[in-house]
Amino acid sequence: MDLSTPIKYLKGVGPARAAQLETKGIFTVEDLLLYPPFRYEDRRNLKSISQLAPGEMATVIAEVRTARAAGFRKKNLGLFEMVASDDSRSRLLCKWFHGAYLESVFSPGQRVALYGKVEFDSYSGELSMLHPEYEILSGDEDEGDSTIHTGGVVAIYEAAGRVNTRMFRTLLHRLLPETPALTDFLPASILHRLELPSRGEAVAGLHIAGGDADVRLLNAFRAPAQTRLIFEEFFWLELGLLLRRAEARKSDGIAFELNDRVRERIKTMLPFKPTGAQKRSLGEIAQDMAQPYPMQRLLQGDVGSGKTLVAAQAAVIAIENGYQVALLAPTEILAAQHFLYFKNLFTPLGYQIGQLTGSMTAREKAQMKKLIAGNYLPLVVGTHALLEEDVDFAKLGLAIVDEQHRFGVLQRLSLRRKGAAPDILVMTATPIPRTLALTLYGDLDTSVIDELPPGRRPIITKHLPDSQVEQAYSFLRREVDSGRQAYVVYPLIDESETASMKAASKMHEHLSKIVFPDLRVGLLHGKMSADDKEGVMRQFKAGELNILVSTTVIEVGVDVPNATVMVVEQAERFGLAQLHQLRGRVGRGAAQSYCILVTEKLNEIGRERIRTLVDSHDGFKIAEMDLKLRGPGEFFGTRQSGMPGLRFANLLRDQEFLEQARTEAQRLVDEASVAGGPPADELVRAAAWVRENWQKRYGLVEAG
Repeated sequence: MDLSTPIKYLKGVGPARAAQLETKGIFTVEDLLLYPPFRYEDRRNLKSISQLAPGEMATVIAEVRTARAAGFRKKNLGLFEMVASDDSRSRLLCKWFHGAYLESVFSPGQRVALYGKVEFDSYSGELSMLHPEYEILSGDEDEGDSTIHTGGVVAIYEAAGRVNTRMFRTLLHRLLPETPALTDFLPASILHRLELPSRGEAVAGLHIAGGDADVRLLNAFRAPAQTRLIFEEFFWLELGLLLRRAEARKSDGIAFELNDRVRERIKTMLPFKPTGAQKRSLGEIAQDMAQPYPMQRLLQGDVGSGKTLVAAQAAVIAIENGYQVALLAPTEILAAQHFLYFKNLFTPLGYQIGQLTGSMTAREKAQMKKLIAGNYLPLVVGTHALLEEDVDFAKLGLAIVDEQHRFGVLQRLSLRRKGAAPDILVMTATPIPRTLALTLYGDLDTSVIDELPPGRRPIITKHLPDSQVEQAYSFLRREVDSGRQAYVVYPLIDESETASMKAASKMHEHLSKIVFPDLRVGLLHGKMSADDKEGVMRQFKAGELNILVSTTVIEVGVDVPNATVMVVEQAERFGLAQLHQLRGRVGRGAAQSYCILVTEKLNEIGRERIRTLVDSHDGFKIAEMDLKLRGPGEFFGTRQSGMPGLRFANLLRDQEFLEQARTEAQRLVDEASVAGGPPADELVRAAAWVRENWQKRYGLVEAG
């Protein structure tokens, strides 16, 4: 047997259990060894039956006196009862519902170890355990011996179908002594410097805790075996990202020239004086674009901070150097917004702009693709349609990806392949906590716009229960009466755009006919055609509509300075980042703006979410709280495409290990760059591991 042996050949598994184990990603012996327990139980409280007290968790070693299926047959509960006693001559009643299978397990005279919660059984007047863990003893053990399922600190695993935690323990206790030595791929210098246990010791310690194990440390995932495996997982992830970035810098790119003509064209285009943060970010981008290798940069900025203007300046650099620019947006409405924004900026410069989206007719698409391939369009804005195979750019120099979290690293790669080696600028208005940035975008350099344009006021955020929604409507009317505009947003219900559309449509009818019959109320939802969406937004922007009822299609990219009120109904259905995005649709002008969050039923997490938004305007603080409340996988509202699969590490719990792993990976790369010496050899071996395992292990695209 070796680490690559298929799991079905392990004694006690077979094809049926193997199929269930595969649902947890366990295909080989190595996969089973690296399947971590999610908690540990201390079963070392070994007592005689006479010492037991109701309410405690305890382990006893006793002899089976009687074992039988009991009553409730009519209700098909399959109650199984077993009575055990020990040298203290006291009795312990054990019960299992649906326990008919135990008739072939227990028989009088057997010695058993039992672990569970002690209770007083009022019916029999005896002490009892309900569904205790058990182990049949061979007869050679005594009370001091450790056992697999009782009598010590035992690991608890997430079940895989019918393979329960007990079966996992049995398989692993059987497997560990037979396992060949686990090769340690971590560089020896790191193992020595951080005083980490070997990989074999760590894996053994993960599943079998010693007699003196500290259960609190184990359940905090801070025992040495666990921290070694957590660090290792982060180390390989970070090293792969660093190597991918280093590899990209070796490839030939476009060294854009930033001359006086380019600077003058940018000045001509700018609608207002940029903020200091915008200037700094553009400087970083321009410096990258001047390098002979492809730029790979993430541009972060809170809602309304002016990322798109910075991207437009970068686009001018590329266009003035004779190259095309592609801007990829996640939705048609955002693509339309970008198209109009860039058209207004670039028309004075004489640049022609194109748009390519999925809802265009075949004829329109074909015409647009000809213009792109013929180099007639310096800038093309589009959705996923830009990624189609038959979209050929004549001379793509810069690819801008907006709201990157809506896509994934593979789409970024697809867009890059549309040109010889275009620069990549990734933008997001969802502030990303450092832990996520290091794992999702660790191969990118980062610029942050942390300053709002002058004249912007903080948005006042209020919370109202659904019973007081009329107050929100009254306030909204006062704002409209003073010449302002407002949004009323409804959530996706059960992730169904159709259901959301119906809810928004129904409320549009209610608001327009009953609540605000004298006002002009528009409707916007995802099922409308691109032309209809654009028409509604044009009306709202022109002030022809007082109120816009919408689903979350307006979450990003909509910019109407006269809109000062955002009412979000059923706000408890949204994530914090999404609510922060919606709030950012107002406050775009100089007037004071307001966000009113209307909720129905709130649990504790919902209350914390609403409280955070009411109290804070800092996108990064809000993002950190959102990450804590929702978890990394759901941070962006839907499961992140491109989120690395982590077995041992947790991005919230283990931030210090992520930072440590990043530091050690960077140190290895830096020290190895000095000619000769052990670090260079270690890096060669480590890079070989990354090439062979990285994509399979983390589910990310190749590491260079």
